[in-house]
Amino acid sequence: MNDDITGETASEIAASVRALHERGVLVPGATLPPVRELAASLGVNRNTAVAAYRQLSQAGIVVSRGRAGTTIAEQSPVAQEGYTPDTVLRDVGTGNPDPRRIPDPSRALAGVVGRPVLYGEPVIDPGLEAWARSWVSPDLAADDFRITVTSGAVDAVERLLAQALMRDDAVALEDPCFLGSIHTVRLGGYRPVPVPVDDEGMTVAGLRAALDAGVRAIICTPRAQNPTGVALSPARAAELRALLIEHPYVLIIEDDHFSLLSAKPYESIIGPGHRRYALLRSVSKFLGPDMCLAIAATDPETADRLGMRLSPGTTWVSHLLQRLALGLLEDPAAQTEIAAAGAHYAARNAAFADMLRERGIAVAGSEGMSLWVELPVEARIASEHLMRRGWLVRTGDGFSLTAGERPSNHVRLTVHDLSGDDAEQLASDIAAAVR
Repeated sequence: MNDDITGETASEIAASVRALHERGVLVPGATLPPVRELAASLGVNRNTAVAAYRQLSQAGIVVSRGRAGTTIAEQSPVAQEGYTPDTVLRDVGTGNPDPRRIPDPSRALAGVVGRPVLYGEPVIDPGLEAWARSWVSPDLAADDFRITVTSGAVDAVERLLAQALMRDDAVALEDPCFLGSIHTVRLGGYRPVPVPVDDEGMTVAGLRAALDAGVRAIICTPRAQNPTGVALSPARAAELRALLIEHPYVLIIEDDHFSLLSAKPYESIIGPGHRRYALLRSVSKFLGPDMCLAIAATDPETADRLGMRLSPGTTWVSHLLQRLALGLLEDPAAQTEIAAAGAHYAARNAAFADMLRERGIAVAGSEGMSLWVELPVEARIASEHLMRRGWLVRTGDGFSLTAGERPSNHVRLTVHDLSGDDAEQLASDIAAAVR
């Protein structure tokens, strides 16, 4: 096996192992040579071999098993947002909005018809572009931004990274992190660099370390961070902006997925002089995931690159869908429903947090579709107890970029659609599961 792996630098060695894996020479479960043995066979420093294995681990290609060695990762299913298929359990980890709180689109359907849009025409509906510009302009320090429409926030992130990065480039991600961002970065062949999140958002020390590690992009959730629900404080946002002054060409992607549902003010880490940025606002949380539409406000150069990837004849967003979204966003009745939905999610989450506190389980204040609950025992153990009581929860392990270092004590709970009795029962069952 040592003879098959080649390279003199960490990147070359990692690329060699990746190529052997892709060609089927290294199959899932195969054990790689120990670091000292590999370094000796290649005539490189031990730290070079360590760095190569680290790159492979961050890309999800290998798994370190301590004394059992480093092995090629098994092709196991990865966690996804939404309902878990093929289960008889009550799923309270979906992260879904309440369908009863999504405005009825039938009122706006009549407004989507019109002259068909043909190849070569502008890819953004003028009305939606104007509405989007007025929506994001108060929250961007720059005044020369451009608007692009994509098929949802995850689609936007994938395209933004692809137009700015090369394979193996490092990307700073919040830890714990939104599942879609984790998958997009890993499947794109980029290296995720974890930045811890506390009750004020991304930590300054964590982002500084990521910048020192050479990240070329940062994905940040300014409010309703998924899964923790925290929002950037004004002081933290100012500290992060000051840190980024020396890194104007690092791409900043702000994913403001909760936007119109949020009661928190918008705080940005994009400073007035920053050169590469994107503020993303999807309509999925308040108009429904099936809308598959997001607004991207970006610097002009990034907009031009995105435009090349969204040109007619490839994958521009349907003008019918754009007009439907605009019709709902401009509808006073829909606006009232969206505001009521935001208040509903906040109230139901707060009520359930109080139920847990009454049972001795502390819950920090947050907002979003779900609650992030820290348990006094490993989340995996608690989740097994809850399964026996009929509940399916999401443990924090799937959201962690450092899950292999220690098990998570957190669960993410989507409880806003539970009845009062069901919520009380779940709270009691959680309390029983951690005794």
